Amino acid sequence: MAQKPSIPKGTRDFSPVEMARRNYIFDTIREAFRLFGYRQIETPAMENLSTLMGKYGEEGDKLLFKILNSGDFLKEVHPEDLEAHNLPRLTNQLCEKGLRYDLTVPFARFVVQHRNEIQMPFKRFQIQPVWRADRPQKGRYREFYQCDADVVGSDSLSNEVELLSLIDYVMGKLGIRTCIHVNNRKILTGIAETIGEADKIVDITVAIDKIDKIGIDNVNAELREKGLSDEAIAALRPLLELDGSNEEKLEKLSTILSGSETGMKGVEEMKEVLEGFENLGHSCGVELDVSLARGLNYYTGTIIEVKALDVEIGSITGGGRYDNLTGVFGVSGLSGVGISFGADRIYDVLNSLDLYPKEITGSVKALFINFGKDEAAASMRCIKALREAGVSAQLYPDCAKMKKQMQFANSEGVQYVVMIGDTELAEGTATVKNMTDGSQTTVPQSNLLEVIC
Repeated sequence: MAQKPSIPKGTRDFSPVEMARRNYIFDTIREAFRLFGYRQIETPAMENLSTLMGKYGEEGDKLLFKILNSGDFLKEVHPEDLEAHNLPRLTNQLCEKGLRYDLTVPFARFVVQHRNEIQMPFKRFQIQPVWRADRPQKGRYREFYQCDADVVGSDSLSNEVELLSLIDYVMGKLGIRTCIHVNNRKILTGIAETIGEADKIVDITVAIDKIDKIGIDNVNAELREKGLSDEAIAALRPLLELDGSNEEKLEKLSTILSGSETGMKGVEEMKEVLEGFENLGHSCGVELDVSLARGLNYYTGTIIEVKALDVEIGSITGGGRYDNLTGVFGVSGLSGVGISFGADRIYDVLNSLDLYPKEITGSVKALFINFGKDEAAASMRCIKALREAGVSAQLYPDCAKMKKQMQFANSEGVQYVVMIGDTELAEGTATVKNMTDGSQTTVPQSNLLEVIC
């Protein structure tokens, strides 16, 4: 017996109905991007590993899908490395390319490669799939779409304010109640300096980024393994659990971080961003979350993460400020800030809450019954006229029993069934059945558009 086909873990097929729902998400986000002045680009699914490696930290590098060199991929491999299972060296010898991990690093590569063609500041958006060799679980996939918006070539914090407004706009359009969590990497650097562990800032951010997944006690254990003293861990915990309003948290941080120039800079930036967002007005919640770290190493300022309030799932949008991401590609000092909507998690949220508009099923609006060759020819002429008027219509392809054709219409959620039989053919009319209320009317074929609208 032939083996039943399957797909890789962490990936999904999508039916026509599911694709109609996903396109509703993409179209909503794409419309918002354009409304806010972002311009679309695309980059290849694969990048050179030299572009990707070292940009996401040690944890991120492990999650890169690497592509075997074409042809004799073993020709560059040293036998001693193969025998010793020297994976880092073997990877370099076997693979020159990898699937993109996110859209931000490829975007940085794009900016550097095309910098003479780009007018700064440059606002771009990108909607494409990315891949991560992660352990699949609810809300976490190995292949998923990101919908990114970035601004490069500007240090202004008004960009952060606009991105928060963009998030608020999109979530409002989709009907998702959310809370935007914000922090600043400079605040985290100031905290590391204050507890006497400035050289452990990367270890601290990678660890506390997992608080929601593994809890504070396991985070403390990981920090201990990384060499933080018990005194530093004890001093860190209350900072990560600050409570009160955003203004009260900023006041407390100003006192705690008064001895750190970097930390105080982060507090001032956070204050400006929050005040700017409040001045615009918004419907979603916003919370200064000092435990928010976002483990990616390239963030240097504001960091953003969005949580759905009515569904237990990970963040559905994230992003932040990166001051020198393009520096690794030879262009230093180019600041940027961006966000990424997690379309797959948003899709799961909308499914859980049934927030889709009824009209996005993607089904054809009018199905013409096939009674035979001459009737089908007349139907096709009507279908052409409807399509030219922007109405989706189709002919059932086979001259099958009426019952079968009507069952097809029901299963596809067709709104109108049009019948041109021998009587209608002779009289130049068409009988239209409304599948919603069961009503039926006969009209001249030239008037079909008045009924099917």
